[in-house]
Amino acid sequence: MWILKEICDIVNHMKEPKSIINHEEFSKVDVRIGTIVEVCRVEKSEKLLKLDVDFGELGKRQILTGIAAWCSPEELVGMQTTFVINLEPRKMMGLESQGMIFALGLDDNKKPVFLLPKEPVENGEGAR
Repeated sequence: MWILKEICDIVNHMKEPKSIINHEEFSKVDVRIGTIVEVCRVEKSEKLLKLDVDFGELGKRQILTGIAAWCSPEELVGMQTTFVINLEPRKMMGLESQGMIFALGLDDNKKPVFLLPKEPVENGEGAR
């Protein structure tokens, strides 16, 4: 009986694929590399961190992310990783987020895995 319960638990944690999109729709997503230059916790929030990210010629952006449970500000400063930069700005806890960190992991209860370049890349460089 316990094996059946374990299998059900595994199936319940699997995420279904999202709906199919065409190449034109996918090409609208603007994924860029940026370096996190400053990080601070968002007041009155247990989850949110405010990232200041350098995108080179595209300038700096403020990005809010709900990863405070897994990452300290100190471990993120200096990290070069991927972000979606053409999302509509969104207000959270009175602050504006101007993009989204692009990390791996579908389970909100597990630490996300960041996409890190094997070698330094110019900030603002796009994914293809």
